Amino acid sequence: MRRFLRVLQRIGIGLVALILILAVVYTLLPKGPRDPMQYTDRTGQPRELFVGKEYAAVTGTPWATDAALSILEQGGTACDAAVAALLALNVTHGEAASFASVAPTMYYSAATGEVKSYIGVGKAPAAATIEKFSQRGFKTVPEFDIWAQLVPASPDVLTALLSDCGTMSFGQVSAPAIAVAREGFPAHKIFVKNFDLSPLEEVALSLILPENARVYFHSEWWRPMNLHERIQLPDLANTFEELAKAEQDALAAGGDRRQGLQAVRSYFYQGPIAQKIVQMHQQQNGLITAEDLASYSGGWEQPIKADVAGGYTFYGNGTWSQGIMEPLVLHILEGIDLKKMGHNSPAYIHAVTQAIELAMADRDGYVADPAFTKVPLDTLLSPTYAAQRRALMSEHAFGTLPKPGDIPGFTASLSVPEDGRLAGLDPMRAALTANNAKVGKDTTQLVVRDRQGNTVVMTPSDFPKTPMVPNTGINLGNRMNQFRLDPTHVNALEPGKRPRITPHAVIVFKDGAFSMGYSTPGGDTQSQALVQVFLNMSVFGMDIQQAISAPRFYSTTAPSSFAPHNFTPGGLRIEADLYDQVGEQMKALGYDATRSEKWDNDFGAVGGVVLGQDGQIYAGADPREETTAGGK
Repeated sequence: MRRFLRVLQRIGIGLVALILILAVVYTLLPKGPRDPMQYTDRTGQPRELFVGKEYAAVTGTPWATDAALSILEQGGTACDAAVAALLALNVTHGEAASFASVAPTMYYSAATGEVKSYIGVGKAPAAATIEKFSQRGFKTVPEFDIWAQLVPASPDVLTALLSDCGTMSFGQVSAPAIAVAREGFPAHKIFVKNFDLSPLEEVALSLILPENARVYFHSEWWRPMNLHERIQLPDLANTFEELAKAEQDALAAGGDRRQGLQAVRSYFYQGPIAQKIVQMHQQQNGLITAEDLASYSGGWEQPIKADVAGGYTFYGNGTWSQGIMEPLVLHILEGIDLKKMGHNSPAYIHAVTQAIELAMADRDGYVADPAFTKVPLDTLLSPTYAAQRRALMSEHAFGTLPKPGDIPGFTASLSVPEDGRLAGLDPMRAALTANNAKVGKDTTQLVVRDRQGNTVVMTPSDFPKTPMVPNTGINLGNRMNQFRLDPTHVNALEPGKRPRITPHAVIVFKDGAFSMGYSTPGGDTQSQALVQVFLNMSVFGMDIQQAISAPRFYSTTAPSSFAPHNFTPGGLRIEADLYDQVGEQMKALGYDATRSEKWDNDFGAVGGVVLGQDGQIYAGADPREETTAGGK
């Protein structure tokens, strides 16, 4: 026994010595920026309203806005410029919108007056079943795991846009993104915030996602992401160049422009890139197969369309997104004198919050991939149904998410998830998940309007929380975690099904004519931010920039769309200046009200382009992120 105790003592002394040595080594290792660049962050800085006459663009970073404007200046269409901006966002905001993942898109044609939606989210692999996840012990779709990857959508989206409403080649529109990926860009505040990892979390990242750690941290676990250090993504630049070469080869062989773009698409979904994706999934026990990729298609669809008070018409993506949310909320609010209540008064916040929570209950109860689920759209968007929901509003906070409404012939999902986020995870992934480690976050947005008036609105997303495809710069995101692993839920995982995702894009008409395109990051906050911006304009007469910059609030009563679907019953977050005015009154109404910093990007980062009654173009950009507007 004494010998055993002496052995334990020696082991303990050895471990202490090792820890001390590592601590000394850590303190001596360099931690500053690798290659600092000069840059003035726009996050937290006031914005001025953009006013132009010819064209405009607003995107999540200044580099993406510059890319869009350069294409527009060359005579490209809104679709050409939107693809250029998307690819530039995949570089400069890739921790929030990686290539190649989701890209919900709305398009307005000035020539025809038509508004169309493009399906911008991929499908679950054919091998993805609830049973398989359950066999691994998962109660929700895991974080930091290859099983969270959907079949990618954005290459399909961008080639369709270029083919159907563009005039330029992929090579032309990808040039700005390739240049910034090679030359580098400064790590801006949101980029750094989205990679806010402790040294231990960086070690864990290096072990479970080594390619991601190599791409973003040079595998240097001891060095944090530093503000304004140069970020270069040569692998992603190479991938874009390979796609451009596939197009060039097709054109050189006598193909026309559409055949060149088809070659780009085929190179990704059936060619060398597909092979690399499949190889990674085979090596890491993943789910995506060559057939999943080769058979994938998105496609144009009729958007959700709904008239709301004041002569406005909302157009949004289909029920594979939360594009129904804005009209649901606004219909419930019809008949309530919001202007009399006063902007952001306690009564106003209470009314808007209750309408949001009622709409979220219906979203969670009825809304899902229309290819798998019959969604009662006509009823949900009817005045009669809105009146029934409005009648449930009360003088005090609901305190929990209301039940979905009763719709004859339909059964709503009523499940409230348990917190199963650590179930089935190995200790390393469990530690990262429990600590809410930030390996990317958010989403981003873009709106582009060209000289002819054509407008594209897009909300690209997905984060490097799953394995990146080696030596490509490609990350397929983690959007499978917006499925439920409850077979009774309307948004339950099924092979080939699209999850009901949070990203969505919106176009608004006024009196039958185009008025605005806008979108935002923010997960479940997206629709809440967009509703508030719209009300700021339509009820309180603000311009687009004032409406975006105004203080916001959001409810956390509904289960998060992201696994593990956590929620705070009665939760209401309020930005600082507004909280200081109304926080105690909201608590008196029964809300679990909490104070957040001014212009916190958890409240969204809206970008919008408006066609004024004077014929001028107005654009607004959110000071909560690097969002940048410009034009001519």
